[in-house]
Amino acid sequence: MDAILGDELLDEIFRRLPPASSSAVTLVSKRWLRVYRSSKTCLSLRLSIPYSSTPLLSFLSHFPFLSSLSLTAGGDSSDRLILSAASSCPNLRQLRLYTAPVSVVPLLSLSTSCPHLTSLSIVLSRPLSFRWLLLFHSLKELSVVLTTVAGGSDSCQFTSNFQIMCGDFDAELELESLGLSGIQNGDFGLDWLWRSCKKLKKLQLRSCECICYDDSSLSSFVNCLNGLQEVELRACRAIVDEVLSNLAQSSASLKSLLVYDGGSRDGLLQFITQSQCNLQKLDLRLPLDLDNDHLFAVADNFRGLSCLKLQSCCFVTGEGIKAICIAMKHDLEELALINCDVVEREPGLLTTLGQNLRRLRTLDLSYNEMLVDKEFTSMIVSCSRLRELKLRGCKRLTNLSTVSMVKHCRHLESVDIMLCSGIEAEAVELLVLNSLQLREVQVEESKLSDVARKRAANRLI
Repeated sequence: MDAILGDELLDEIFRRLPPASSSAVTLVSKRWLRVYRSSKTCLSLRLSIPYSSTPLLSFLSHFPFLSSLSLTAGGDSSDRLILSAASSCPNLRQLRLYTAPVSVVPLLSLSTSCPHLTSLSIVLSRPLSFRWLLLFHSLKELSVVLTTVAGGSDSCQFTSNFQIMCGDFDAELELESLGLSGIQNGDFGLDWLWRSCKKLKKLQLRSCECICYDDSSLSSFVNCLNGLQEVELRACRAIVDEVLSNLAQSSASLKSLLVYDGGSRDGLLQFITQSQCNLQKLDLRLPLDLDNDHLFAVADNFRGLSCLKLQSCCFVTGEGIKAICIAMKHDLEELALINCDVVEREPGLLTTLGQNLRRLRTLDLSYNEMLVDKEFTSMIVSCSRLRELKLRGCKRLTNLSTVSMVKHCRHLESVDIMLCSGIEAEAVELLVLNSLQLREVQVEESKLSDVARKRAANRLI
């Protein structure tokens, strides 16, 4: 049999195997191991300490078609990791390096050895310079965590010399997605980056204290907002008002907004009422900064909303949620009410939502620990188009809820019932056997019967 199966046929078989089974083929023979490695395009490695580059170079050489690589290691090995990746993986398109800060010299080597790199995630130390981006002509996505490291004078001197060599001219980077984490007051290297990002479509800011240091830098930041379609602000209380105010004035193309863990009631309300964009996705986790006034404003101003996600909303009531869902009942396809006690405080809320949201495709009610079968089933009776359902951490739901899913949600493709202690193995088996469109189930392994395992394996669930 092994002689009949050529390398190309083996490669095609390996690509079609489910993840849980694919690693077992490496134990069959050295030939199968070689073919399996050759078929891999994505790899994630966590390296032990101390790290040595020689074994990594040898290991990566077995994956000639690797296009995505994620590396995690302790210590100060980032430079060596990048040099190893640059030497062994010329076809890389995505590199993620979760470890110590990277200096400029390895980045120069990476830009030469991996000319097709489109996505890069790294850690950089201060003082900041982004002019090395000029050498990455294919880069579309950049994610940077900023940190302060003591010493490093040689690296700083090289960075300064490289900056002088590149000059201070305006550039036009190809970046479409930019993520920055940890911006502090006094970070002066950002102005050039804002001026050079003229094609941005997505901006992510996390734990940032400022975005600019003077009026000129602010103007550069505002200009790069013009074409934005997605913005994510996480733990950015110090700058959220300024960013939202500029978005309302400058970004008519905005389609998706996420604000987590640090907002402003007035700033958010001002954005909602003044923005001229056609927002389609709104994702908020603002326990102390979100109330019904915001939801009423969303219902009035964002009539095209197709996705609404609310997490840990302490001051929101059923009245505000109903206002949004009634106003958008013809467009809303995704709804998440995660850890929202309004689900538990107001009986009948889910029934009303289900009756109005007949086009709903995705529903997430995770971590509503007091949610009971009666309330849940009264909603999904009306949600026959559901494709994805998340109930993680809903401890009071029982087998009755699973029976209702099978009966009323015949198009389910993905279900998450992890940490649902009231749902037992027999209900999971019923779900797997009778949900014909099912492709993914997240559940404790202890709740999988032999029958459920066999059916899941046969249908590649």
